[in-house]
Amino acid sequence: MFPSLDQLCFSILNLAREARKHTLGVFHPTFRMLEMVRRSLLEMLPEDAHLRATGKLCVSLTRLADGGNVLVSKFDTREELIQVLICSCFFPVYCGFIPPSYHGVHYVDGALSNNMPMFEHRNTITMAPFSGESDICPREGTFNFFEASYSNVSIQVNTGNVYRVCTSFLPPSLETLAEICHNGYMDALGFLKERDLLSEKYSIVSVASWKDGTKPPCWEPGEEQAAGEERLRRKLQCDGRKPQIWLNHKVNNNLPSNIKKVLCEACRYNHHNGSQWTHSLTDFLPIRVICYTLTLLLLPIQLSLLLAKRLWDDLQTIYGNSISIRTDVEHWER
Repeated sequence: MFPSLDQLCFSILNLAREARKHTLGVFHPTFRMLEMVRRSLLEMLPEDAHLRATGKLCVSLTRLADGGNVLVSKFDTREELIQVLICSCFFPVYCGFIPPSYHGVHYVDGALSNNMPMFEHRNTITMAPFSGESDICPREGTFNFFEASYSNVSIQVNTGNVYRVCTSFLPPSLETLAEICHNGYMDALGFLKERDLLSEKYSIVSVASWKDGTKPPCWEPGEEQAAGEERLRRKLQCDGRKPQIWLNHKVNNNLPSNIKKVLCEACRYNHHNGSQWTHSLTDFLPIRVICYTLTLLLLPIQLSLLLAKRLWDDLQTIYGNSISIRTDVEHWER
């Protein structure tokens, strides 16, 4: 089975959580985005993923040598499929400086040459994370005087898109990411509703109030849960306290239960591990300036240690390969 929507959501939140651990976000030298992406693909993709994807999945790549666009839709092995996806994820500087290779040729993100292949076909649904002319994208609701077009994508120049670019480099809090997830879900749902593509009428389930005896999806009773939820509910009602709700009400209202569960668990984990207090402290400008200054001062040391570690790993790999070749030669001589 291919990964479900909640598994993909969990993987993205985990990637953002790891990036938020570093002051420079995705640009920190110790943050290895592609390694995390590869690990997630290895965990989630089934063994016959390449057979299912062949002829159905078309991946756009940009050849590094001449900037030409290459479309790949045939995959001989599962590892080949993963390698193609890794190449399509590589954006220079953002993901590193040495691009991955496929069949001995270095490739980078296909967005640099053709972000939406076959977009001229009427049966192609275009999607973009930035507001513009795509079928599914954020809607600002305001008139835009400027638009930038590149690689078959039209992007509006507005404050909303500037914020989205910034959050792609420095991920916001998990609560904010949950709202971004909600907005994307509602954009896609609105597109389906406008074109009558929903198989049945979609009904939004409202969040039940805890006063009515039911708990919202992100209700956490705390340490007294073992004593019984009913007794705890009465105690909270008498004390005038409300249970903790990690997610925004509109997120609780509209998203499917499996997605809400993933988002809620991520936010709850964030609070329980004290990271929320830490990130709230670093939101102050003086603290942020101090953190960035210390990071820049320690960056040469971290780069030196990272380079030494990579050289050591490469030497071990070369030494292991030489031993393997020597063993094969001795075997053939015998």
